[in-house]
Amino acid sequence: MKEISSLRMILFGNMDEQFIRCESILGKNYIDKLKNKTVAIFGLGGVGGYVVEALARSGISNFVLIDNDTISTSNLNRQIFALHSTIGEYKTEIARKRILDINKNANVVTYNIFYLPDNKSDIDFKSYDYCIDCIDTITSKIDIIEECYKNNVKIISSTGAGNKLDPTMLRVSDIYKTEMDPLAKVLRKELKSRNIPSLKVVYSIEKPVNSVIVDENNKNRHAPSSLVFVPATMGLIIAKEVLLDLLKEE
Repeated sequence: MKEISSLRMILFGNMDEQFIRCESILGKNYIDKLKNKTVAIFGLGGVGGYVVEALARSGISNFVLIDNDTISTSNLNRQIFALHSTIGEYKTEIARKRILDINKNANVVTYNIFYLPDNKSDIDFKSYDYCIDCIDTITSKIDIIEECYKNNVKIISSTGAGNKLDPTMLRVSDIYKTEMDPLAKVLRKELKSRNIPSLKVVYSIEKPVNSVIVDENNKNRHAPSSLVFVPATMGLIIAKEVLLDLLKEE
C-alpha cells in the first residue's frame, strides 16, 4: 500500500487523493474549475437523490437543496437517501449529511419548502450556475424553468420516470424533440405558450406500463409506480450533463 501511495504522489503531486480518478479523466485542475460553481437541485426523490450523490462524488462543492418531503417507507425501493434509519427525517437534511460525508469541504444550503410560484422569492436564482429540476408538479416545473430562463441560468429537467422499466431507453434531448412521455408532452405545450425556445431534458422513449395498486378498500386504482432502475439512471445521466456543461464554461 505504501508503494501505491508513493506512486500516486509521483504521478499526481499533492492533489487530493479523493478526486485522483476524476482528474485523470476530466483533466488537470478540473476541481479548480468547479470550486466556485453552485448547483441547485429541486426535488430529492428517486431522481434528485442520485443527482446529488453523483455530483458530490464528482467534485461539486456548492449545493442548494430544495425539498419539503420526509423519508417514508414507500421510498425504500428506489431512493438513495431512504433507509429504515432515516424514515421520518427531512430529505434535505439526510442529503446534506451525506454530501459532507463524501466531501467534507462542501457547502450545503437547504430549503425545506415545496417550491411554488408563491414562494419563489425565497430562492435566489441569480446566484446559481445550474438548476436541476427533479420534481413532477407541472406548475412548479414551469415556474422554475421560467425563472432560469429570465435570469439566464442553465437548467436541465427530468421528465417522467414513473411506470418505466428500461433505463437503456433514456435519452438526453431538447424538450421539443421528445416523444412517448406524457409529462414532456404537457411541458412542451406550456413552454411553447410562454415563448421558451428550448430546454434540456432527460426523458424515456419507453411506452409507460400500466400499474395498478390495491387500496385499503380492496379496490384497484391506477397510480404511478417506479423501480429503482429508471429514476437512478436518469439522475446519473443528469449529473453527467451538469458536470460536463459546467466544465465547458471554463
